[in-house]
This record gives sequence, structure tokens and C-alpha cells, in this order.
Amino acid sequence: MPKTVQNFLFYLFVVCTSNALFAQDSRINPQLLSQYKNTADIFLGYDSFGYSYQIKNNVFSKTKGTELFEYKNVSLGKITKVDLQNPLKIVLFYEDFNSVILLDNQLNKMTEINFSQSTTPIVADAIGMSTQNQLWIYNTLNQQISLFDYLKNEYKTVSIPLTETIKYYQTDFNTFNWIDKNNNWFSCDIFGKITSNGKAADFDKIEIINPSQYIFSKDNILYFKGFSKSNLDVISEIKILEKTFDNFYYKDQILSIFTATDISNYKIVTP
Repeated sequence: MPKTVQNFLFYLFVVCTSNALFAQDSRINPQLLSQYKNTADIFLGYDSFGYSYQIKNNVFSKTKGTELFEYKNVSLGKITKVDLQNPLKIVLFYEDFNSVILLDNQLNKMTEINFSQSTTPIVADAIGMSTQNQLWIYNTLNQQISLFDYLKNEYKTVSIPLTETIKYYQTDFNTFNWIDKNNNWFSCDIFGKITSNGKAADFDKIEIINPSQYIFSKDNILYFKGFSKSNLDVISEIKILEKTFDNFYYKDQILSIFTATDISNYKIVTP
């Protein structure tokens, strides 16, 4: 057999083997743990104490068993974003009124911040809890990521101006993550260092797990993006029972799927 033919056959074998390995890794079958009725307009997720958080008729609530705590503020309009990173200090963002409310663990108001009254001009388009009594802010006036100390009423810019519109953002205490309109994914730390995390897959909804992993949905199909055991970059379909869903939430290997009528909790093991 000519050597060129041998090389071609070997190439086909490698490609087919690689594809087979990828196919084996390209589907995740989570285990359904529980399912119950959803009565909320927006379900937000859970905390480590077992409380669930939701919004119904623009009333923010926290429940566990027979326990119920509620907070509403009709004067500030619609709740735009909720940050549950610290269940002892919950952040509610009211974008229409450029304001933030901080709540304690019983949903009592601790602090109200109106950025329109700040000595530094601020129009907030993104908000999240950071470290040391600070909030992440994306200020549309200068298109920069900033930190705001709500106890000292001090504002400082940490990033250079962003050149593209933010399509999605997600924060933790030390990092402001965002994906721009071209699906480029970046992160900024509290010192202003910006890191490129590559290009995100096209998505309808997304949740970042860490700098190399995320879960996203596209056309009512759910996917996990990360690395396989062989360190290959893979996208794996997550096979859930729901044919359509409104949103999802992931924490500590528990994947929650929210529909208009039900909430399903799955145990998921990622590659």
C-alpha cells in the first residue's frame, strides 16, 4: 500500500477516534432530585442556609418551609438585579431610579443609595457586591468599571473605558465579569487588571462558574462549556426533562430549572 494512502487512513482513524471521544463527553445526564410548583414571577435561587429567593408582583421575598420574609419599595419601580452573594447583605438594584437597596438577612432595609445624589456623576448600568463595604458599578457616563464604598460614600474608577456594549455581566467579591455584544468575555479585578477569557458561545442566557467554565442556553437547549479530563475544550449538552424553560441557576453541583409552573432541581457532575 502506498505510503500516502497509509498516512491518509491513519489520519481518518485519528479524526474518527477523536470525534468518538468527543461524542462520549458531549452529553451530561443530570439526576433529578426534586420538583415543585413555581408561584413566582422570577425565581432567583438559593443560599447556603436553604432559603429560596424570588420576585412576585415586584415584591422580593425569601422563604424556607413556613418562614417568609418580604421587601417591597413601590417608589423605586421595578427591581432590575438582585445580588445574593452575601445572604446577610443582599443587594437590590433599581436601574430606573439609579438606586440600590441593601437588605439584612430578614430583608430589613440597611442602606439606600441614590447615585443621582452622588458628588461624582454616576449612572449605574451594572451593580454587584464587592469586598470591604464596596459595590461594583459600571458607570455609563464614563463607560468604566468602578468601586463605590457605601459606608464612606467614596467612589473610585478601576478600569479603562470599555469600547463595546455589555451584553451580560456577573460579579463576585473580587471580580467583575462581562461579555460584550460580540461575545468577547473579560474580567476585571478590584485593582483594575483586565483579563480576556476568550470568546463565549452564542447564548440566550448564561451563568459563569469560573474563568474557564460556564452554563448557557440557546434555543431552549442547555449546555456546559469547559474542559474535559484530557484538557480539551468541549461543549456538552445537558439533558434535562424540560422542553422549554424560563431560566436556570447553578450552585454547588445543583442545577435548578425554572419554568412558568415548576422548579426542578438536578444533581449535575460536570466533566
